[in-house]
Amino acid sequence: MKRRVVTFLLALAALLGIAAPALADGAQSGADIHVAQSLGDRDLTVIIRRVAEVPGPVHVDVVTHTGTPPGELTLTLRAAGAPGSTTKVVLGATPGFHSGLLHVDRPGPWELAVDEATIPFVVPALVPSPWENATYGGFIAAGVLLLAALLLAVFGKIGLALVPTAGMVAAVAVGVTAALLAPSIPPVAAPGTHLDPTYDNVMNPYERTSIVDFSRPPVNMVPGMDGTDLVLSLTDGSSGRPVDDLLVHDSAFIHLVVVSPSGHLRHLHPVRTAPGEFRARLNDPEQGTHAVAAEISRRGGGVQLLRSSVEVSGTAAPRHDGEAETAMEIREAGRPSTITAKFGERDLQPWLGMLGHMIVVGPVTGTAVDAPIWAHVHSMLPQTPGLPDRPDESVAAYGPDVPFTYSFPLPGRYLVWIQVERDYSVVTVPKVVDVPAGKVASK
Repeated sequence: MKRRVVTFLLALAALLGIAAPALADGAQSGADIHVAQSLGDRDLTVIIRRVAEVPGPVHVDVVTHTGTPPGELTLTLRAAGAPGSTTKVVLGATPGFHSGLLHVDRPGPWELAVDEATIPFVVPALVPSPWENATYGGFIAAGVLLLAALLLAVFGKIGLALVPTAGMVAAVAVGVTAALLAPSIPPVAAPGTHLDPTYDNVMNPYERTSIVDFSRPPVNMVPGMDGTDLVLSLTDGSSGRPVDDLLVHDSAFIHLVVVSPSGHLRHLHPVRTAPGEFRARLNDPEQGTHAVAAEISRRGGGVQLLRSSVEVSGTAAPRHDGEAETAMEIREAGRPSTITAKFGERDLQPWLGMLGHMIVVGPVTGTAVDAPIWAHVHSMLPQTPGLPDRPDESVAAYGPDVPFTYSFPLPGRYLVWIQVERDYSVVTVPKVVDVPAGKVASK
């Protein structure tokens, strides 16, 4: 009798030991949010580290780049109905990482204010997935049924013990199946990615049942100047209301390309100062009409490229300080061409999550304002043993070659700018590419 009881307890302990790993290990959690910000005279990357528990701390890193003036930033974390959490971050003269610590007390929509800039983001509730529940539930049910089967067997009711035994086998099968299939099931999208964040989907994103088309109308962009600040007004093409549902796309809310009349490039990341309003400073601008292109990603609306132009008052002409040897294999229009920039050393850092960026504007016959083609091409980070899959700017171990592939759709002359990061400084290398026309098939 005692031997049977001991055997039962050992079996139950072993089963529960397998069945009860920490729930938090598989609980849904967000990822780090990287947002480039052209905040006044400062070129920053704000990193909101993933929230591991609610209530709990939120670690924020502010990455400065070469030329960023030292000083103090005020970080404020706030949500509707929640007391704000504020801290100061002192920026030194040396570029790099500067950390601050804030707190959240609930899941839901939050807003991080960095001085006058605001970054909306969502803190999801940490909810176990259905397959986690099936795994744990199956093993727990198997343990209970095993207890019932052993007790019936101990008291001599062997026939009745077969019933919970069969149930135990079924419960183990459910738990094992869920555990084996869970890694292959795509994770549910975080609240705010496809759907507007609401109380229901933030508290439990697995309970979404709506089958409504989540797409959004196109966005209207009206640029204007406020002193030296370029101000973008974004409105919904259907309702005319301010657009305030932009997603972080390639580490920025807006990738803004401004090309001066003489062909100088600025790649900026405007800061959100109000719903539908974004600003970026143009230091030492050039006089004349500047071409403007903004790449955005709207919740449920996909990536959109917005184009316009703006009149700018000024006298200076910024200079590109980057140089690199380039190897080009330019094929006729409509066929893939390759451009490889060679930077000499394996010391490049990820910028906006990529090894390199290439801006393409053309064909140009006058200024960039009239160019029909605008493109933003990426050189992806290679998988490197010993380095993280998603490295941040603290890793300087890439290069020296930065390759790009792009099919120029029309023949003619294109303005091309290649951008990489080195020593916390963005290096911009301008090039001119002449694309020949394709061969016309003879009849």
